Amino acid sequence: MNRVTRGDVRTVWIGNVQPELEGGRYPVKREVGDLFDVTADILREGHEALAAVLLYRPIKDTRWREVRMEPVDNDRWTARFPLEENTRYLYTIEAYPDAYRTWAADLKKRVAAGMEVGSELLEGAELLRRTLPHAAGADRQRIESRLAAVAKSSTAAQTRLLLDEETAELVGTYPDRSAASRYDRELEVVVDRLPARVGAWYEMFPRSSGRTPGQHGTFRDCIARLPAVAAMGFEVVYFPPIHPVGRSFRKGKNNSLTPGHDDPGSPWAIGNEQGGHKAVEPGLGTLEDFRAVVRAARQAGMEVALDYALQCSPDHPYVTEHPEWFYARPDGTIKYAENPPKKYQDIYPLNFYCRDREALWEEMKSILLFWIDQGVRIFRVDNPHTKPIPFWAWVIGEIQTVYPDVIFLAEAFTRPKVMQALAKVGFTQSYTYFTWRNFKGELTEYLTELTQGPMAEYFRGNLFANTPDILPPILQQGGRPAFKMRLVLAATLSSVYGIYSGYELCENRAVPDTEEYLDSEKYEIKVRDWDAPGNIVDYVARVNRIRRENPALHEYRNLRFYPSDDDNVLFYGKRSVDGGNSILVAVNLDPFEPHRAEIRIPLRDLGIGPEDRFQAEELITGERHLWKGGAPQLLLDPQVEPAAIFRITRFPHKDYGTPCY
Repeated sequence: MNRVTRGDVRTVWIGNVQPELEGGRYPVKREVGDLFDVTADILREGHEALAAVLLYRPIKDTRWREVRMEPVDNDRWTARFPLEENTRYLYTIEAYPDAYRTWAADLKKRVAAGMEVGSELLEGAELLRRTLPHAAGADRQRIESRLAAVAKSSTAAQTRLLLDEETAELVGTYPDRSAASRYDRELEVVVDRLPARVGAWYEMFPRSSGRTPGQHGTFRDCIARLPAVAAMGFEVVYFPPIHPVGRSFRKGKNNSLTPGHDDPGSPWAIGNEQGGHKAVEPGLGTLEDFRAVVRAARQAGMEVALDYALQCSPDHPYVTEHPEWFYARPDGTIKYAENPPKKYQDIYPLNFYCRDREALWEEMKSILLFWIDQGVRIFRVDNPHTKPIPFWAWVIGEIQTVYPDVIFLAEAFTRPKVMQALAKVGFTQSYTYFTWRNFKGELTEYLTELTQGPMAEYFRGNLFANTPDILPPILQQGGRPAFKMRLVLAATLSSVYGIYSGYELCENRAVPDTEEYLDSEKYEIKVRDWDAPGNIVDYVARVNRIRRENPALHEYRNLRFYPSDDDNVLFYGKRSVDGGNSILVAVNLDPFEPHRAEIRIPLRDLGIGPEDRFQAEELITGERHLWKGGAPQLLLDPQVEPAAIFRITRFPHKDYGTPCY
């Protein structure tokens, strides 16, 4: 609610404005093309009528635009405006007493009671006359014409003319706002481009894109690989760090501390004598070769996302040029990264609170600007939760002020409130706990929190089914059925999801008792047979095509869960904003056994009557069903097909009238 001081003369009370994040401290998030709905409680003492407008403007503009708010019920008002630009918008509310509608309501009561209304009619005509100085053109002519008609009409005719809705609209167009109250804060909405909400991500290591075992892949090899990635339906191809790899304490195969002479090391150990964060690993090619990858991806209908990892190898140029940017031990040596019992001797963390932090922060910003100049507009940020939140608020704000189309994905598998704070201060998307949510109750609870609660205003969950760091137990144990099942879940529960390469080959060999890949690509170059038996390449392409062709799956906040009578079968749906596309999804969460479940179709939500017939087209297999009623049974066999994605349409019906015999 408004903050009130003694002697406050605001005449209208404005409060409970939604959306509003922590009193306007942080912006909410939407996408270009959305209609932005705002609601508020607007009231004052007594029974006087009120009017209100929603004020909004792109942040670069100085002039407010406005749209009239309409009452809903119980002093709740609403309005919406279109988000037409990839920028930040400000919005607030202004409300004021509506003298004309107050007068009109009073006159109607007097007329109904048979009272004398001569004085009241003079008052109404005067309210109409006061709009003349503000009106022009056709509106002024209409007001003058109406005043002339009132002046020469009978009492009954005057009453009809002055109570006419057109008269009220004319007065409402030029209201008296001398007693207006303005909400005491200006709120903000970040309007991202559509890929902030809709996208299928594919993570691949450029150095593994070659075809010869033991040979370092190049950017040119990446270009050759891109058509296959695009054919699977991905919109973003994400590269781990592509910079020169450190030599000191280089890791060998399976994270060994004793590398061989040809081991490439971890790409997250950034920097050597050939350069740092603004250079490319020579084994990959040149900077021009990288720009060629960006162009080729764009031609294939994809974007390149680049890893933004703010740490250095001991060989990074920063170490000798700016030793003050790092943590020093008492003996004067630089401290390497640790997460006990894990030690990362090949990585030095940066000290973002060092004495020279302003220069450090500016240099970190310049890295982003450098890669933006190379054509990159999406960054996956490595471990942002280990760097200061104020730094992210600053650097994201600095970048998006100039380049509002830049998207930041937070790779922050950390405490929930830290993940939420990163999203609030600017991260466009975030990794989630989906990777470890396997069962019906926990999936329902977690995805409801992400997509329907307050978090949905600012937190966009990018559901990665696996990463180079995480091979979850469900994939290790569940085999090919689990890979198919988890793919459908990730691709349909959220409008943005991702997989790490090798997923389509169902790679699931792990270091025993860990979530680490055995022979991890983080420490060696892989050459894969992309046509290997048992692959699900066609299945991935089919699921992504279903996503692309159904607008309901492009929305993030429209997820709803529905009942099924088997605890192993998750049933949920999405419907497009215009109601023209309805998708229902049933997934068997058990990768080992078939399950039969009765699902409860949300007929009312779909606008289907209990006696209506409707078509359920299963989009994975292409099968069609003609259903009636809301409780069909499904058999989902993980060895055959662990999931069903239905597009629901009402079956055409024509009334031919009563037959004649």
